[in-house]
Amino acid sequence: MNSMLSRVRAVAESMATSPQPAHARTAIIDIGSNSVRLVVYDGPRRIPFILFNEKVMAGLGASLAKTGAIEPDAMERGLRAIGRFAHLCRAMKVTDIRCVATAAVRDATNGHDFIARARALGLTVELLTGAQEAIGAAMGVLSGIPHADGIVGDLGGGSLELARVRGGAVEQTISLPLGVLRLPQIRAKGPRLLERTVAKMLDKAGWRPEPDLPFYLVGGSWRALARFDMQLTHFPLPVVHQYEMTAARAEQLARIVSHVDRARLKQIPAMTGSRVPTLPDATALLSVVVRQLKSSRLIVSAYGLREGLLYENLPQDIRAHDPLLVAAEAEGEAQARFRGHGDRIDRWIAPLFPDDDAAMRRIRRAACLLADVSWRANPDFRAERGVEIALHSNWVGITADERAMLAQALHSHFGGGVTAPMGLDRIARPDALRRAALWGLAIRLAQRLSGGVEGPLAVSRLEHQGDRIALYLRDDDVDLFGEAVERRLRHLAQAMGVKYQLLGGQGQGQEQRPEQGQR
Repeated sequence: MNSMLSRVRAVAESMATSPQPAHARTAIIDIGSNSVRLVVYDGPRRIPFILFNEKVMAGLGASLAKTGAIEPDAMERGLRAIGRFAHLCRAMKVTDIRCVATAAVRDATNGHDFIARARALGLTVELLTGAQEAIGAAMGVLSGIPHADGIVGDLGGGSLELARVRGGAVEQTISLPLGVLRLPQIRAKGPRLLERTVAKMLDKAGWRPEPDLPFYLVGGSWRALARFDMQLTHFPLPVVHQYEMTAARAEQLARIVSHVDRARLKQIPAMTGSRVPTLPDATALLSVVVRQLKSSRLIVSAYGLREGLLYENLPQDIRAHDPLLVAAEAEGEAQARFRGHGDRIDRWIAPLFPDDDAAMRRIRRAACLLADVSWRANPDFRAERGVEIALHSNWVGITADERAMLAQALHSHFGGGVTAPMGLDRIARPDALRRAALWGLAIRLAQRLSGGVEGPLAVSRLEHQGDRIALYLRDDDVDLFGEAVERRLRHLAQAMGVKYQLLGGQGQGQEQRPEQGQR
């Protein structure tokens, strides 16, 4: 699949891929135990896109386990980083900067010195408690996986936060001093000490496991582990968000990682060199935690504390918006020839698919919102461009198989036919891809009939009548039915295995049958 799509990237480099700003720019400066990071956001409030992202591996928490303080060199690296970040925010005209610090600054004996020096640089550092950090990470998971129901685990350099999420809310939370920078000292004292330590900490915190709940993985070390698993299993879609593993896989990976040298780990795509040294400890901790919690499966979240800080400040009505559909609408509007009728397309083709359940209707609607994203591409690559956008855009609230369905729908809509592009059949079921291909052909018909504008869809409709599909046009609008429209209507009918018919305002029309051998 990657070889097929690589051509598209070259064609699409100069194409617009981001919507116009919907509100003032915001930024999060996240001062963690391992890294200090700036992320600048723009676009829709519910699911803003990342305008800029930079991190510095300052290592503020590297010496905490030994000295209890931030080392002078680490403090200077961290302060230089946030000084640069503050300057960039001013240059980017960011109106809302939130600067937060977590376990390293919270626990260090000289953490107050770091905060005071940051204030001199013009930044007010908000020192998060362990509970606030856990809530922020959990909110981030709910932002990117709205129906999450289970335990969120956020592994940082200085601490591990756990939170129970259910029904869109955060319930019990705890913060444990089990960050990856603290684990080597614990594990050095014996192979079983980590298990006993975690069990004791959970018991002391009053955390009672609920068996068979998903465990949502947050944090760079655990995301790096998921990418390693993708390599081992040859997973065809290199998107870590909502990547799933069995709970038993954690223990298997712990054994594998302990026997793999660092040079091999550094060869993994998207595996930063700074994550390699912490991977064995992070994997060992994951194995222990899921065993103690009796988790059912592992689900990776690309969203965490930073996204959670944005999400928890949103009004409830905006929180309720579907992140996939908000992002698809913004992307579709940015690239459309004529804006504003993705929902009209969805309503227009819906009568052909009365059996679609809520989950399928949602992906179908996303495809309709993206119905114009490939029009600027070279005509020979429009179908591939659609696949690229579906598979590799920064969507959240969508599983791997749903991405494959979205890719199939756009592939078929942009002229790729009903055959699945190479690799999609390894991600989604054949019947799901078949359904998505029909959506694509229906969208293709809608775009040809309407010319890409809304008006002609408002004066026409489709119906599925037993063994046929009927296209209704008012008598005054029958001239919209040209040869190209009939050809696309015929292709759709052939793919569905039915007849097709054009009907005027009085219900009069001519019935056509699929061509022989095309049922």
